[in-house]
Amino acid sequence: MYDVAIIGAGITGTFIARELSRYELDIVILEKDNDISSGATKANTGIVHAGYDAKPNTKMAYFNVKGNPMFDKVCEELDVPFKRNGSLVVGFSEEDMETIEELYERGVKNGVPKLEIIDREKIKELEPNIGKDVVGALYAPTAGIISPWELAIALAENAMDNGAELYLNNEVKNIETTDSGYRIKTSEREIEAKYVINCAGVYADEISQMVGDSSFKITPRSGQYYLLDKAAGEMINTVIFQCPRKFGKGVVVSPTAHGNIIVGPDNEVVPNKEATETTGYRLRMVRETAQKSVEGIPFNKNITNFTGVRAEPDTGDFIIEESKVAKGFINVGGIKSPGLTSSPAIAEYVTGMVKDIAGGLEDKEDFNPKRKKVIRFAELSNEEKAELIKKDPSYGRIICRCETVTEGEIIDCINRNAGATTVDGVKRRTRAGFGRCQGGFCMPRVMEILARELNKDVTDIVKDGTDSYILTGETKEIENGEE
Repeated sequence: MYDVAIIGAGITGTFIARELSRYELDIVILEKDNDISSGATKANTGIVHAGYDAKPNTKMAYFNVKGNPMFDKVCEELDVPFKRNGSLVVGFSEEDMETIEELYERGVKNGVPKLEIIDREKIKELEPNIGKDVVGALYAPTAGIISPWELAIALAENAMDNGAELYLNNEVKNIETTDSGYRIKTSEREIEAKYVINCAGVYADEISQMVGDSSFKITPRSGQYYLLDKAAGEMINTVIFQCPRKFGKGVVVSPTAHGNIIVGPDNEVVPNKEATETTGYRLRMVRETAQKSVEGIPFNKNITNFTGVRAEPDTGDFIIEESKVAKGFINVGGIKSPGLTSSPAIAEYVTGMVKDIAGGLEDKEDFNPKRKKVIRFAELSNEEKAELIKKDPSYGRIICRCETVTEGEIIDCINRNAGATTVDGVKRRTRAGFGRCQGGFCMPRVMEILARELNKDVTDIVKDGTDSYILTGETKEIENGEE
């Protein structure tokens, strides 16, 4: 029997797993998909918000403001790229500036430091390419940018280094109450746990209903994005929001942690929780709206579009509480924006809940908060590259030319805890395939390395999900009707 079962390996579930791994607990993470961070975590803007947007005295406000300053330490411990580049909420009219004044006052009440309302002249100093109709902005220097899937992967790896277990492709089908806790039946196995933490994203309401708790409902909302090539990356410096509207913070233009520009999202209720397709008319709306914020965004340098689906709770706030009908079952649901920013503080809080329910937890004396450093070949000096290649020649073989990713880096990401098993898994861990050709040249070599390291046939290597096959067999065999 496990002490704790965490359902969902997104940013919230992996943060909680890592935090709980500080204690003498048997922990298991159950994930329905083929990799960590396969839901909203892999498809969002990657912003660490300052905390002025959420209404005061809400969980969103509290956990956002508490979580924001925690990123410096955790990203240093886990070797994850993170940059505090600040954010602007830009206004185009007197009415917008009134909203910005309200956001400033809200931020002050929430405890956000260093907020400032600035005029167009100061904005131009920060952002020379700002839109011609922008008249003022709220400036929040504590905002930042991060790669959310890299952080979730690092958290899972560190949790596993400290004893946690991870089961991918284990969709939870049923949960039964037992005398000692819960029996969880997945698509692959049956496990028992004293406590369950529900971090199932857009499916959190369905998981909660399995123990008889229908106290909240999740509505899926989609957001579509553009991702521009690094050649456009120096065009902006900060995260640029427009004045928020009824259903969100509006279209954002932002640098990414790796030097691209991301533009989006829109905001639309979708008919199902897997509605990740993109649509021409919504993308046109994103493009037209973004061009008000920044002049001359080079959409001709777009390298991919994608859609993320986020969890909109009917409560209007994060749901972080022990179920009223199921003791030891903790719901962590509706973690939409600013959920990424809030996640380290949520993890700390939920760990405290487990500690209270369990009557105390024993510290793990050998807990190690650091994971093994990640070699990023492209960032090394020429001398460091030469020394590394002398020790391991696989680092001298470039696999992804767009992002300068080596065979050594790919081998390393496969053989770590929570390692890559798919082409997109390698992409998320090393950026191989993240460049302007989107894997057009490097994918075959990535597949060969995966097959070799995992001792699989290359036809068994998938792009991402279990059914996203790439190869079916030898061409001549298919032509001859042998398959």
